[in-house]
Amino acid sequence: MLLAAITFTGFGKVVTFLVMLSVLIVLHELGHFIVARRSGVHVNEFSVGMGPKILGWKSPRTGTQYSLRALPIGGYCAMFGEDAKEGEAEQQREYREHHDAPPRPGADANFQAKSAWQRLGIIVAGPFANFVVAYIILLVGALAFGVASDTVQPVVAEVVHDSPAALHGLKPGDRILALDGVTVASGDALMSVIHASLGKSLTVDYERNGARYEFDAQPVTCASIGSVQPQIRNKGCIGFTPAPAFARVGVGAAFVASANEYGDVADNVVGSLGLLVTHFTTYASQVSGVVGMGQAATTIQSFGWGPYLTLAATISFALGLFNLLPIPALDGGRMAFVIAEIIRGKPVDPEREGIVHLAGFAVLMMLMLVIAAHDISRIASGQGVF
Repeated sequence: MLLAAITFTGFGKVVTFLVMLSVLIVLHELGHFIVARRSGVHVNEFSVGMGPKILGWKSPRTGTQYSLRALPIGGYCAMFGEDAKEGEAEQQREYREHHDAPPRPGADANFQAKSAWQRLGIIVAGPFANFVVAYIILLVGALAFGVASDTVQPVVAEVVHDSPAALHGLKPGDRILALDGVTVASGDALMSVIHASLGKSLTVDYERNGARYEFDAQPVTCASIGSVQPQIRNKGCIGFTPAPAFARVGVGAAFVASANEYGDVADNVVGSLGLLVTHFTTYASQVSGVVGMGQAATTIQSFGWGPYLTLAATISFALGLFNLLPIPALDGGRMAFVIAEIIRGKPVDPEREGIVHLAGFAVLMMLMLVIAAHDISRIASGQGVF
């Protein structure tokens, strides 16, 4: 089923999404790398990608191994003194048993030799990098492709459930080519014709992944399918929202627009996470994992690079926020143990750390499996992620 979804959406779009996701993860790791180096921690290896090594270069000055690996998904920053098989507190306890206790900051290049505040800074640097990258992506998008305007494209952004458009199989990403055989000149012209066709039959020609399709639909009142815009409530609609068109702006306006959009992204991501935590059973079905994000990304590519970069910024921000959650195997889990060490003046007891790791890892694995299964079932049933 997954292969069928990939073939349907286009292999090139899937590759584009994987490259985008990999870049965001590598920049996350770069945040760890930069602060680790500035804190005097030796980085054993900085890798782009996972799996077997294809290319490698070892810096004669720092001794860091830089690697390019076969699977272009993510990467990692392996620091001296870190062991993925052991917990954060356990590694600190072992270091103290064989060295000065507490560690003397700057004593050596071991991650565990640094003060708790330095280690906390190195850990936080990854998520912080994702927050910064999110704004940079939005700014680049605004400068290169403009910002969303009041005009629209003849491209479907969302489809209203049980509307004529939904019943005839129209989906997000479809491009409307013609109405009653007349080529659509613009998104605004498209909406004008549909609004003026209440009670009439329209032949809609549209394009999806290079193939052309058509259907006959009769517009209904916009109010009957949920529109709250007073100026069109009694006009014709077939039940889809067009994607906004993007307009070029000056540098100053781009900075302001990017800041405003960054605030919207942050508000949406934090708000969604809050609703998930406080009303899990209600909103769990709306959560998307990597599979769902990939399917959404292949659809949004049809809207243009402006919306696609907004999606990339949203994923970057969400990646940073998710990594701050106090779950083992995430940066937030490591942070929790370092913060506990700062408060207690010593690392967490082994038994307590083991219990927390076991419970947290079980919750994380269950959540990932549920989300992945839900994503695949939605795609396999043709529902998509909208």
